[in-house]
Amino acid sequence: MSLEGKSIVVVGATSGIGAATVRRLVAEGARVTFAGRRQEPGDALARELGDAAAFQRADVTVEADVEALFASAAGRGPIDGAVNCAGVPLPGTPVAETDVAAFTAYVGALAGGAVCFTKHAALHMLPAERGSIVHLSSTSGHLGGWSGIAYSAGKAALLQIVRSAAVELGESGVRVNSVCPGPILTGMFAKAAGVDPSEADVMEAPEEEFAELVSQWQAIPGVGYPDDVAGAILWLLDDSSRFVNGVDVPVDGGILAGRPASVGMPARAAMAAAFRRREGSSNID
Repeated sequence: MSLEGKSIVVVGATSGIGAATVRRLVAEGARVTFAGRRQEPGDALARELGDAAAFQRADVTVEADVEALFASAAGRGPIDGAVNCAGVPLPGTPVAETDVAAFTAYVGALAGGAVCFTKHAALHMLPAERGSIVHLSSTSGHLGGWSGIAYSAGKAALLQIVRSAAVELGESGVRVNSVCPGPILTGMFAKAAGVDPSEADVMEAPEEEFAELVSQWQAIPGVGYPDDVAGAILWLLDDSSRFVNGVDVPVDGGILAGRPASVGMPARAAMAAAFRRREGSSNID
């Protein structure tokens, strides 16, 4: 990749996929201005990475924060790329128990944050007629049953925001895409279960149990990690993906492609056997 010297803005970057993306960008020689809502882990990551990375506290749902973030990044040079990894974990709530006001607020915040981020990234990229904006989507935006209705609806809205922005901004040389993680092993799952965020980020993950659970859904065995998603994000930021616009790139072990053959084929065989047994009993009658 050719990210050496490029200026990239990343939000939602104090843990998980966002933090992994910042580390990868710095390793590739990029200058990174990154943000999150938690000051302490942001400052710690900035100290770890040195002069190539600068942290600024920001909430993507607060437009003044986002505007200030991009202004700060622009002070370090023209902005080449922007990555939105911001998100809030949410326990899955049954539809019949959904608080409609909370649903509306959550979906509005997730979609509104994506629009706000895209707007201010575009304002800095359009004059140069170049740039790449990348959002973090989810399998929940494509498929039901993967998360609660609010999170799923919010991520589905984000996918349409990506497509709509891509066909508009693409005419001016600015690309907009998203990366779609499946169940990636991060602290997000612990946070959704109610674990304190600071503890969730550093607690030892149950890798074996996690791998066993996801094996029934994805064709590629094993666990997906934040660095797997970061690799796809970096590709979309790089000029090698210059002709890619308005797409959602799955990093999900094959979940969106369909259920694993090891699950589907035995089910088909069992169904065929049931029909054969039925045929045999009918002939006897």
